[in-house]
Amino acid sequence: MRRIYLDYAATTPLAKEVLEAMKPYFYKIFGNASSLHKFGREAKEALENSREFIKKKACANEHELIFTSGGTESNNFAIKGIAFANRKKGKHIITTKIEHDCILNACKWLEENGFKVSYLSVDKEGFVDLGELERTIRKDTILVSIIHGNNEIGTIQDLKEIGKICMKKGVYFHTDACQSFMKEKIDFDYVDLVTVNAHKIYGPKGVGGLFIRKDVKIDPILHGGGHEFSLRSGTENIAGIIGFAKAVEIMKEMDIENMKKTRDMIIKGALEIENTKLNGPKGEKRLCNNANISFIGVEGEAIVLRLDEKGIAVSTGSACSSRSLEPSHVLLALGLKPEEISSAIRFSTGKETKKEEIEYVVKTLKEVVKDLRKISLLK
Repeated sequence: MRRIYLDYAATTPLAKEVLEAMKPYFYKIFGNASSLHKFGREAKEALENSREFIKKKACANEHELIFTSGGTESNNFAIKGIAFANRKKGKHIITTKIEHDCILNACKWLEENGFKVSYLSVDKEGFVDLGELERTIRKDTILVSIIHGNNEIGTIQDLKEIGKICMKKGVYFHTDACQSFMKEKIDFDYVDLVTVNAHKIYGPKGVGGLFIRKDVKIDPILHGGGHEFSLRSGTENIAGIIGFAKAVEIMKEMDIENMKKTRDMIIKGALEIENTKLNGPKGEKRLCNNANISFIGVEGEAIVLRLDEKGIAVSTGSACSSRSLEPSHVLLALGLKPEEISSAIRFSTGKETKKEEIEYVVKTLKEVVKDLRKISLLK
């Protein structure tokens, strides 16, 4: 049976080049980067070379890169670290209703600990109203956190314009760029903190980072031996960091173009099915590999399971919450109807997704939706 993976927004396979680059750091160059002997110095050199390489590729020379265990830790670090370091100035934070769960849950935790959080609405395509953002910033606002490329609907926010507003108002601006890093341009000149990770770009799981502008006031949330500039204690995952740097190195423009072409093939083919709807942006302000489509009249979970039987892997939404029975908070924020939310499927393509695979997926999808509509209770 065919095996076609279209859930690259959840995770990507480890690239062969990444695996080969990591191998020596498991058993040969295995020292602790804090040690003074040669084994430690070798690890430290590899760590710093990787850090500088990723910063250079990202064009983030004014930022420091702090390595973490991934996007969730980086987002918690950014939100909580800024909150506690700047609480004498104010206790007000602004985010949106379409953030990743780790941002929303971190904000809820801060609310339980005396902070105030404003949640911005978005329009029907998932874009923030810049006027509403500017009006919401108060004298006691210390941070604005807005996701760059949304993990469910692919909406790409305008970091430059958001950043201009934050700079004018004198508040820090953080963005979660886990889905967009190395796929879309990130203008670091207008962002103070940027969350990234490796496993969305063919790197290893369990490693990520937080870019922090060098003049930002932030507290650590992990305390210990003072690793990572005393901002993130814990022995560094050298093999993972090497893999992260290699994943950044091998991402090419042709990979992005292939993701766009196969994404557009999915959108075109799926929208040929009667009573379907594309969720999120209809133009270029969409992640290169994201297609979120509602097949009205059919439960999304039923489509996922039927496609899985045919060897096709897709998702009903974010992989972090796809087992939940709760409706997607992102699709709710768009103002979608219940039947549009419950029937939504996220397709996300990869750099090696083939045209022939998409043709098979579209053909199978049309058959599956037709069959399920015959027996659906949602009519």
